Amino acid sequence: MKKIKVCILGGQGKMGKILIKEIKNYKNLSLKELVDQKENLKGKMPILKLNNDSFKKIDLIIDFSKPDATLKALQNAIKFRKRILIGTTGFNSYQEKKIKNYSRKIAIFKSGNMSFGVNLLEYVLKIISKKIPNDYQIGISDNHHKAKIDFPSGTALMLANAIAKGKGKNFNKFKGKIFLNKRGNIQNNKVNFFVTRKGKTIGKHSVFYNNKIENIELKHTAYSRKLFAHGALSAAQWICKKKKGLFNMQDMFNL
Repeated sequence: MKKIKVCILGGQGKMGKILIKEIKNYKNLSLKELVDQKENLKGKMPILKLNNDSFKKIDLIIDFSKPDATLKALQNAIKFRKRILIGTTGFNSYQEKKIKNYSRKIAIFKSGNMSFGVNLLEYVLKIISKKIPNDYQIGISDNHHKAKIDFPSGTALMLANAIAKGKGKNFNKFKGKIFLNKRGNIQNNKVNFFVTRKGKTIGKHSVFYNNKIENIELKHTAYSRKLFAHGALSAAQWICKKKKGLFNMQDMFNL
């Protein structure tokens, strides 16, 4: 069996360190390069800066870094025709468009959340939202650790987008208010975000549909970042069978 040679971008981040440990459990994946802004890492494999040499001898880039680093990595991926898996979140609309354009030349796997549970929830939300009457208020609770910079999270935006699709709405017009570490009055006929950035929470998300007489709630809780690492490494094997295009967990699970 020919091993897939992997470069991890963001090797010293929370996810990068877990990926380094967990990739050893995947016999057909081989870690060849680590790339990060910082160059010192405890262990045998040195950290490289983001440059051409990082990508010449690998098959796949696994990216859990920051949007600017992702876009730079994509330029190298195009140059050397390498596949890339993107777990980074917080892209603006211009960056999202660039990623989509790059996917016309190489295979890109991109997801705001790599867990099966969240992606199953996303699938279910599309179905449920078609049937929920318009007099129900819609909210998403987005709870992460205090060090997470972007809000709403990539997961919360995934779930909101699923609701918008279910209701046949334009996502950008359907987004409502965002409340960061506070409560407030939500907008009707919009999807609203209640964001918490405190403590060490890995990831808790819930979606509620509420009117004056009942509340419907769907919830997902992540207990370990290993959940995202296993999803990403499974996706790494899957995307290596593709030549070009933009794919996500929904495609992999055939949802």
